Parts: sequence; C-alpha cells; structure tokens
Amino acid sequence: MSSAGRFAPSPSADLHIGNLRTAVLAWLFARSSGRRFLIRIEDLDDRTHDDVAQRQLADCAAIGLTWDEPPQWQSAHRERYDAVIGNLVDRELVYECFCSRKDILNAPRAPHAPEGAYPGTCRTLTDAERAARRDAGRPPALRLRSDTAEHTVVDLLHGSYTGVVDDFVLRRGDGVPAYNLAVVVDDAHSGVDQVVRGDDLLASSPRQAYLAGLLGYPQPVYAHVPLALNTDGKRLAKRDGAVILADLGVGRAWELITESLGLPAADMAELLQRFDPAMLPRQPWIYRG
Repeated sequence: MSSAGRFAPSPSADLHIGNLRTAVLAWLFARSSGRRFLIRIEDLDDRTHDDVAQRQLADCAAIGLTWDEPPQWQSAHRERYDAVIGNLVDRELVYECFCSRKDILNAPRAPHAPEGAYPGTCRTLTDAERAARRDAGRPPALRLRSDTAEHTVVDLLHGSYTGVVDDFVLRRGDGVPAYNLAVVVDDAHSGVDQVVRGDDLLASSPRQAYLAGLLGYPQPVYAHVPLALNTDGKRLAKRDGAVILADLGVGRAWELITESLGLPAADMAELLQRFDPAMLPRQPWIYRG
C-alpha cells in the first residue's frame, strides 16, 4: 500500500476557515511529497451528525481538494478497534478504570506530573476491588498499561518534541473507542504515514506514536500546523462572524487561506507549485474577518 496523508474532521460542526486552511495544508503536504490524500470522517462521538459530514465533504471539494479513495467513516469500523483492544488485552497491556474526570483531577499525583495526566489510581486494583466497583454500577473504561512516562516524536515544524505518555484511555466507559486508539489504528490501516493537523494536537502525538510502536505500526511523519485564532487569541467560533464557507463564499475563503500562508495563488495547482513547508508561518493566523 502506497503512503498517504489525510484530513480527518469530526462532523460535530461545519468547518470554519481555520479548519479549511488545515485541510489545504494537509493536501499540500501529501501531494508535494508524492503521497495519496485521504479523508476520514471521525464520527464515533454521539455529538456528530451525518448532514454535517456531508457539508464538510462538499466544502472541501468546493475549495479544490481532491482525494484518492472514498471517504472512510470511523463508525463503520468498530470491529477494527475491538480487535486491536483484544490483542492488547491478550498481552496484559490493558486494565479497567472506574475513575471519573473529577476523580482524576482530585487524585494526588507525583511531583511535576502534568495536569490531567492519569495518576494510575486503578492500575493496581485487585480482582475483588474491580468487582466491587462494577457492582456499584460504574461501567469501566479500558486504559493502556504504559511502561514509560514520556515519548519523543519528530515534527517537521516543531522539531523534536517529548511529551507525556500516561495510562491513557483506549475505550471509554460507554464502549466508544477513544480518539488516541482509533486515530492510530485507522492511520495504519489506510497507509497514512504523514499526519498534518493543528498544533493543538501536538501534545497527543507522543501517546499515539507510543501506541503505534506497541502495535508494530510504522511511526508517521508529523507536521502540526499553527491554528487560526480570533482577534482575542482564542479559537474561531460562530460568534466571530463569517467563518464558514457558506457565509464567506469560495472566492473569499480561498483568498484568505492563500494570503494567510503567504502564497496567493489562482488555484490548487498553482498553490502546490509554490508550496514549501520550510517557508510556512510558524505563528497562529489571526483571522480578522
């Protein structure tokens, strides 16, 4: 299977101009390196909607993106994630966790442990203690039994990045496969070896790369690109005015995206000719409408 890059939106809301900009960058990185380009709809969460996904695909096509295979829908591949979790269970690399988010935030943690990192509360529970918690009615999540506290990845824009690897969730208590598992499994299954996405997800890459290693998958090439922010330095949202394609129009959206990259171009073909990852802006793009 030939290598690929991808864009993987979650259909919980229409794509805003910053999302579209990231999609364009993912396409440029893939095409400029001779890779296939794929789209994956990450619809495992119950807050996602099919009609939103269809609008996202239409918006990507409207601004000139092309992809090499029909879009994949995560919800169609639950058995894929279950099989991987089963493999990890057989290797004794998974345990049940009964902690709520509040439990985790209030639990004592080691000095210098980052906020939100799982403190290992349920890692050493006995069989009797687990049975008692199940009898209390709280469905357990499944966590990875990690054997490291950190992992290092290499990012094309950020260089060497070392981040936390805790006992992260593989399957939530409601039975839904967790993001960190699904994204790793899907990328490997589709031949995705280049991951281009917003730099708000950089901190998740060490966990994902570590899991990929456990599963025998190749390590992808990462490029975490700067986000688009509003004038208050916060993520774009509908309150910021015309931020989605339906309001902006294709012409204005294209103009904004290419200017934000310092690469004004008539179309995707010209943009690809001018694209040089080394020349990309390293700071967030401030969207002013």
